[in-house]
Amino acid sequence: MYLVEFVKKQCKRSKLGVLIYLLLNMLFVIGIFSGGFVSLGGVLIGILAYTLSLGLALSPIGEAILRLQIGAKKIQRQDYLNRLMPLFQEVYEKARMLDPSLPKDIKLYINKDLSKNAFATGRKTICLTKGILESSDEEIKATFAHEFGHLSAKDTDLILLITIGNLFATIFFLMYRWTFLIVGLFMGIMNRSLSTVLLTFFVDLILVGMMWLWTKLGTLLVMHSSRNQEYEADRFAHQLGYGESLITLLDSFHTQEIYRKGIFATLVSSHPDPDERIGKLQLLQ
Repeated sequence: MYLVEFVKKQCKRSKLGVLIYLLLNMLFVIGIFSGGFVSLGGVLIGILAYTLSLGLALSPIGEAILRLQIGAKKIQRQDYLNRLMPLFQEVYEKARMLDPSLPKDIKLYINKDLSKNAFATGRKTICLTKGILESSDEEIKATFAHEFGHLSAKDTDLILLITIGNLFATIFFLMYRWTFLIVGLFMGIMNRSLSTVLLTFFVDLILVGMMWLWTKLGTLLVMHSSRNQEYEADRFAHQLGYGESLITLLDSFHTQEIYRKGIFATLVSSHPDPDERIGKLQLLQ
């Protein structure tokens, strides 16, 4: 069962940061619905709302949303297909031999980013950047192997949970904030109370600050897990026989600016230094 396999692969020390963030997000949403955990009915509604958001995240809809956000499109050019699909299928077959739980219908996409990079997301999506086409065939196979490693470890499902879960937490926070602000200003104006208006703005400022700290905490926790996940995906590529090619590819990262803005900016920027990854791969040789 997919759900059992997913839960089993999340129970690792390397995933601890993300799991803590998801738990805190859930408590945050429940706290908003329950007025600070005062109302039992509000607690149950909060749990239901957050559970539904996670269900949406893990559905094909959540995966399609992320493909849109990273600009992933089906490959249309025949010269790209003729080159990439044999490489993709070769690595895919080896990856499924190593991990039979990988879906049989993982699809390959491409976006227009000119840097060398690739992403896996959800259960069935691998996206190359256009820039990575400048790499050799062996390096591209190593890239596929690394991304299959993320899919095997279910790291990509965690990306969906983080993105959608954080989106819902932000929406609920904004609803709470604007409701408080409108009611506070309305009461202050109706009662001609300057102190009520000033207090409303002061509390709103505190709420904004708390949300900023919340986001920073989430970033730190995600970065902690992301670094460890990169090492594990590199190890998967090595097990498939692409360790040396991956080292060559990582060496080329020193000559380019590979990090861009977007949905994966935080995760990508948290990747270990290429030399650190190379060093760990060399120890596996």
